[in-house]
Parts: sequence; structure tokens; C-alpha cells
Amino acid sequence: MTLLYMAAGLFGLVLINVPIAVALGVVSVIAMLLSSGTATLPNMAMVLYDGATSFPLLAIPLFIFAGAIMNSAGISRRLIAFASALVGFVRGGLAMVNVATSLFFAEISGSAVADVAAIGSILIPAMKKRGYPATFAAAITSSAATLAVIIPPSIPMILYAVMSGSSVVQLFVAGIVPGLLGAAGLMGLAYGFAVRRNYPVEEMFRVSRVKETFREAVWAFSMPIIILGGIFGGWFTATEGAALAVVAALFLGTVVYRELDLPHLYDAILEGGIQTAVVMLLVATSALMGTYLTEQQVPQQLAQAVADFTNNKYVVLALLNVIFLLAGLFLHSAAAIILIVPIVMPLVNLVGIDPVHFGIIVTLNLGIGQQTPPVASVLVTACSIAKADIWAVSKVNVYFIGVLMAVLLLSTYVPIVPMGLVELFYR
Repeated sequence: MTLLYMAAGLFGLVLINVPIAVALGVVSVIAMLLSSGTATLPNMAMVLYDGATSFPLLAIPLFIFAGAIMNSAGISRRLIAFASALVGFVRGGLAMVNVATSLFFAEISGSAVADVAAIGSILIPAMKKRGYPATFAAAITSSAATLAVIIPPSIPMILYAVMSGSSVVQLFVAGIVPGLLGAAGLMGLAYGFAVRRNYPVEEMFRVSRVKETFREAVWAFSMPIIILGGIFGGWFTATEGAALAVVAALFLGTVVYRELDLPHLYDAILEGGIQTAVVMLLVATSALMGTYLTEQQVPQQLAQAVADFTNNKYVVLALLNVIFLLAGLFLHSAAAIILIVPIVMPLVNLVGIDPVHFGIIVTLNLGIGQQTPPVASVLVTACSIAKADIWAVSKVNVYFIGVLMAVLLLSTYVPIVPMGLVELFYR
């Protein structure tokens, strides 16, 4: 009943437009006061502070900042030029360029919103100019940007690792195969659309053009190789890798490409600061709720109640998939992870689900949630750039969401898909 009352209070506050982080704090403070009285007040400030000072969380603002810098430094444009030279000769090639570029950019930013803003602002107008419908351009850009939360480094994965006590590095490795499968599926579907609707071919394949654009983009390609290689090789942590990404982005923007000036740097700092503040406030207030729920043993009671119903982990996974898909309709990925993961982890452990495997499932679910209204933060950004109606875009995007759903089901019920590389290198 405690969880039900808190959920009702939280939902009621959100309905009257109270920010989720504030609503979390209000509900948690009231619950703690009712259960323990005013004597608990001095501890609340410490809980808030401790909740937001975890070392792995420092990677979030750093990766956001690195992505913002690289967008300002013209990296997106160079990646698009190379991808176009590589696959632009295929019918509907610009749609495939969209997916390929998102795949590259995802290895730097870790944020789907940053991905769609950076790639979409260049590619959506270009696709519309070449005769692609605005609805199709927005749909493929939006769904391709979801790769940013699957391919490492991923900000939702970092949050999940902190909330569940899992290995960030193993989560990053587990996301590689599902991310590549998602990219291949989106490209295949885009090609099918292009053939049926006679979308244009962008340019003839020329080796000289590939070499030229590769030379321009080679510095950008070196970043994920160095950063992810160092993280996977154990040379430095994900947080240290994020710091290196910022240093490398600054070097590329100011020394190599010379396109990063002070106004652009200021904008990147501002963007990173705003996104970080939103996430950290959520983390801090969720720590209050987590402390209260732990003291009341609510997660353990929930786990036992579900276990009494069924101890089949595949049935439990189906139930959890439904929960996270529904949560993705109404919550941003950070809020959903912070709210739900600490509550369901005892159940996950009880039925024998690997926490790293479960982390990939959570990430995929919430990536799909970024495409499904009413919240759909990534889809809304793409529609804004394309100047297209969100519901019209959704009618096209449902096919691309189907690809992401297929990857989710494959990753859920064929564990070797996400866990094969983890088992090979770390276990």
C-alpha cells in the first residue's frame, strides 16, 4: 500500500505540471516525516548530497559536453560527408547515411537528444530538399538517434549502473551487438522504403571521394577508438574516458579543425550544464525515495509478491518489459531508471536475471520510449526540426519502432545476443 500511495501522490503532482524531480522530493519528504517524524530532517540533506556525488555520474556531464563541443566543431558535417561517400550510391542512400552517422556520433555523445539535434539539423533539411517526405526524414532520424542509448558510451547505461551496482564497462560491451543489429535493421527498412517509393540515389560511388572524406573525418573516428578502447581495455574508467573525450573534442575543435570559437564553446557549456542539472536533481531526490523505500523494505516485499506468483524469469522479464515500455510513454529515460530500477532490482536478483543483461533490456525499452508519444523527447525534437506533425511522423515511425522492438525481444529472450561479448571478455 505504501508504494501505491506514493505512486498516486507522485502521479497527481506530475499531472499538475510539477517537475518530476520536485515531485519526487515532495512525496519522499512527506513519507519520511509521516513514518519517522521531524527527527529525520537533518539526514535528508545528507541523503540528497550523497545521492548526487557518485563518481560514475561525473561521466554524464562530461560526455554531454564532449558531444556539444564536437557538434560545434563541425564533426557532424564531416561524418555525414564520409557516410554519404560510402553508401550514397544506394537508392535511398541519404536515409542510410542518417543511420550510419548516428552510429558514429552515438560513440561520442551517449545522448539520443544530442544525436538527433546534431544530425537532424543537417540531414533533415537535406533529405527534404532531395525529395524525401518530411515525415520519413523525421522518422528515420529520430529512430536512428536511439542508437545513442544502445551503442557505448550511453548515459542511460551509466545511470543504470549507478542505480543497480552493475559494471559500466560490461554494460557498454553488452550494448555493442544490439546496437549494430538495430543499425542494420533500420538501414534495411530504409532501403525497403526507398525502393518502393523510388527515393533518390545521392551520388556515384568514387574511391577518391571516400578517401577525401575519410581524411577529413579520420580524427573524429580516432576518438571512440581511443576512448572506448581504453575503457574496455581497463586502462581507465568510464568517467576518466569521458574527461578524455572532452579534452580530445577541445583539441579537435580548436587545433585540428579550428571551428570552435568562444561563442560556440559557451553554448556547449550552457547545454551541458542544463542537461546535467536536470539529471542530477532527479538523482538527488530519488535518493530520498530510495532511502525511504529501503527502510520500509518495499522492494523486497514487491519481489516476494511477484515470486509467489511466478519464479519463471522469462515471465518476469515479460512483465518488466511491459512496465518499462509503459513508463517510457510518460517518463524520460533518466527519470524512469531512477524511479523504477531500485524498486525492481531485488526481484531481478531473486529470479536469477543477470543485472547486466537486464540493463540492456531497460535501455532498449527506454530507447523505444523516446519514440512513443506523449513524452517522446527524441521524436519531438526531430519533428520540430522537420516542421512535421508528430502524429503524421509516428505513422511512419511505427515501422522503425518495430525494428527496435525486434532487437528488444531478441536481446531479452536470446541472452547470447547482448551477453556474448561480455562472457567472452569478462567472465
